[in-house]
Amino acid sequence: MNGPIPPLGLDDQLCYAVYSAGIAINRAYRPLLDELGITYPQYLVLLALWEQDGQTIGAIAERLALESSTITPLVKRLEAGGLLTRERNPADERQVFVRLTDKGREMQERSTCLAERLLERSGLTVPDLQRLNMQVKALRDALAE
Repeated sequence: MNGPIPPLGLDDQLCYAVYSAGIAINRAYRPLLDELGITYPQYLVLLALWEQDGQTIGAIAERLALESSTITPLVKRLEAGGLLTRERNPADERQVFVRLTDKGREMQERSTCLAERLLERSGLTVPDLQRLNMQVKALRDALAE
């Protein structure tokens, strides 16, 4: 670009568009998550475990780009709900392994309605949504470096 970028209004800021889209997605998901009895952050923990069960709290935190101290209360609430178990590593008491219960694994099938809701509400096709997801992840990865 030539010269300085002129000041942008709120609606012209990419950061605001991404932020407000996240809020809109959470609002679309909320009624379905309420039916499942979990919050959006708890859903993210479950997603990480559905990808790979038996992770440590630290690994889940890293996968979600959050602090372990943020993950621990989420995991405790999911454990209280019977969706997962926690177990300290006998070789290293600092490590806590998290594993899905049968109820937690069954929740995965019940949560497919979330993707359907996003497609329905957005009006996007599956390929459009996949392209958008790839672009947003590429932006995230570039900014994280």
